[in-house]
Amino acid sequence: MFDVQEELKKVPDNPGVYLMKNNFGEIIYVGKAKNLKKRVKQYFHSKNHTTKIKAMIKNIIEFEYIITDNEVEALILEANYIKKHRPKYNTLLRDDKQYPYIKITVQEKYPRIFKVREVKKDGAKYYGPYTSNYAVNEIIDLIGNLYKLRKCSLKLDGTRANERPCLNYHIHRCNAPCMGDVDEKEYREEVNEAISFLSGKDERLVETLKTKMKIASDNLDFESAAKYRDQIKALEIINEKQKIVSTTSSMDQDIVGVAIGIEEACIQVFFIRNGKIMGREHFLLTNISENDTREEIIKSFLTQFYTGTVYIPKEIYIETEIEDIKIFEDYLSGKRGNNVHVKVPSKGEKSLLIKMVKKNALEILEKGSQRIKRELDESIQAVGELKDLLNLDEKPLRIEAYDISNIQGVESVGSMVVFENGVMTKSNYRRFKIKTVHGPDDYKSMEEVLERRINRGLSEDNDMKGFNKMPDLILIDGGKGQTNVAENVIKNFGLNIPICGMIKDDKHTTRGLIYKGREIEFKKTDKVYRLIYKIQEEAHRFAIEYHRNLRDKTLFKSELDNIENIGSKRKINLLKTFGSVENIKKKSIEELKCAPGMNIKAAESVFNYFNKS
Repeated sequence: MFDVQEELKKVPDNPGVYLMKNNFGEIIYVGKAKNLKKRVKQYFHSKNHTTKIKAMIKNIIEFEYIITDNEVEALILEANYIKKHRPKYNTLLRDDKQYPYIKITVQEKYPRIFKVREVKKDGAKYYGPYTSNYAVNEIIDLIGNLYKLRKCSLKLDGTRANERPCLNYHIHRCNAPCMGDVDEKEYREEVNEAISFLSGKDERLVETLKTKMKIASDNLDFESAAKYRDQIKALEIINEKQKIVSTTSSMDQDIVGVAIGIEEACIQVFFIRNGKIMGREHFLLTNISENDTREEIIKSFLTQFYTGTVYIPKEIYIETEIEDIKIFEDYLSGKRGNNVHVKVPSKGEKSLLIKMVKKNALEILEKGSQRIKRELDESIQAVGELKDLLNLDEKPLRIEAYDISNIQGVESVGSMVVFENGVMTKSNYRRFKIKTVHGPDDYKSMEEVLERRINRGLSEDNDMKGFNKMPDLILIDGGKGQTNVAENVIKNFGLNIPICGMIKDDKHTTRGLIYKGREIEFKKTDKVYRLIYKIQEEAHRFAIEYHRNLRDKTLFKSELDNIENIGSKRKINLLKTFGSVENIKKKSIEELKCAPGMNIKAAESVFNYFNKS
């Protein structure tokens, strides 16, 4: 058993990351700390917590921590764990995009131009990020046509020439430097013109294209005119909303604004490059509580977004000071390769820009709220349709749906998902590991799950949220057999809860319900169909997810789990170093000691375990 108070005594004073886990072993919260001992103790010894943190603490069964050399490493590790595990009680960045950039390989003898999603320190020039893939592709095509720059990946170092050029040469989209007869100086001039254009210093290009389009049209060369028209359109898209915001600074800057709703926040970012707004993007943060401050929300976004994005601007403007801003600047500076500053403007053009960005974020959040309200209204209407369809006395305000998942009877699990007023109530979801059934028996497994659920709901000392409220309707993922089993369980408890089976068609898509022995089919345009479909898919997803987690844990068990002084990290390192348990058995103490994370005591434990005789 994990003794929290005893484990707290062992926590060091180092910087690092801590992981809070529930009774399923799932990571439900990730945090970083300058001093792990002080920070982790606060959760269990202090009573001054927000509502969300109090709810999280009730679910903590155990915790782990990872020591780092400094706070910057802790910041990176925290962001990586949040992205990987999506903990229930962390504020989560819903969007994790990688934006496209335009790359020109100026370090090569004959530079190339192409699209990438990763910025490297390789001597090339990068332009972006851009928020439109279409525009990037078109602008690369446009530059290739205007300046005939190559797109191939050939290494042209002048040592040899190709026997023949590729198709791009024959359709006049490349001068074929691969043939060895293109003047390097002339080619470099074309490259410089392309760079000038991408840097926003050549405003004459659009006018030039318009002139060419008119000449082609006057000459009835409509094919060429259409080509110029498409090139102009590409330029207009790439320059869309490229509002000039500064004539004095050419620094790359990001302007960050936030609008906070009831359960989510919207972050709007304007990307400013060379004094122009090159693009903007919004991001949604979920798991927001009423106690989360604006500073905490902005900090969560900055940590998750900029530890994952490939390009770091010189300056980032935010609306309020945040904790550990110096640590964050140090991390970004290291990633960029020179100093990065996070600033809070109090006046001037940047302050006005932040107000504009916040206004945009608020507009997006309000539109989202309207969408949520519309979906809620449709869900309530669907619940009403379901009442009429089943001829129930009252609307089934609380619907519970059950599904069983196994692979050839291995690690059978059950899931319970809950919908209230037609909306998912994930806090009430429950999982069941089947205990009494051996082999692939969905009927018996369903019987066990329902009996355990009803028993917990009826127990006198039940204070578990999610079980103390009985359902108005039970939905079973299955046909008549599963439905009959469920009906018998409810009848044996003396309860009167309507039960339906959710049936699927030949394509494994929701078809309708089985209720009191008869099938009820829906039209796919009905609101009630969409509700039942959503419930069935959610029950199946939840069961499969739990089953997969258990299966992965089981598959990774080995003899090493039985050895004293060998934990999960040492087990992984041993297997990585020696390849298999069979190889580990053959190694000496000195060889075992050389594996990462091993010491003489651990090596002796492994050697003695496999050499007991």
